[in-house]
Amino acid sequence: MTSVRGTRGVRAQQPGSGRTAAVMAVLTALTVAGCGGSDTTDGAPPHSGSPSESRSAQPSGSPSGDLGAPAKPPVSAADGRDVRACADGDCEIAVSERVTVGFKGPAGPATLTVNEIGPNKVMYTVKSGNNRSQGGASGPGQGCVTVLRDHGSSNSCGRVSTVRPAAQPGAVVILMAAGEDGTAILHIVSR
Repeated sequence: MTSVRGTRGVRAQQPGSGRTAAVMAVLTALTVAGCGGSDTTDGAPPHSGSPSESRSAQPSGSPSGDLGAPAKPPVSAADGRDVRACADGDCEIAVSERVTVGFKGPAGPATLTVNEIGPNKVMYTVKSGNNRSQGGASGPGQGCVTVLRDHGSSNSCGRVSTVRPAAQPGAVVILMAAGEDGTAILHIVSR
């Protein structure tokens, strides 16, 4: 047994206890280094180290490391983001910015203008001949369905899906579904 004299509050050390203390210090350092979350949860600036620095692996549930939310795939649409795909009056596109989409309406050329878009929010205007219709919705799972006919249109907003709407004889059916990431799905169906 070794003792230290003249130092108040210091205990005598057991043989091998220095090695145990060193192992405990290393384990504590590794434990603290392994704990962590998103750099943005505590308001701290994002990690600015070099790209070659090693970082803790993110859980597979979410790209941000948030264990409570499953990873969401990026929004995709059959025609991507190509507004020209709508020219014939039949398309499915992803929209994430203000844009005007031209398409073949029941009374000739028509346009849909996205006036405002954001997370779970979309507002748009449809013009066909002398007719004008506006739609707008906000909230998770919300959107609008506009039906254009030769001499008028109808509009209904509320909970919608992103599934292609059914075609109606002599009409163009428009479905605009707001997305939680600010990307809406636009369906235009004429056949």
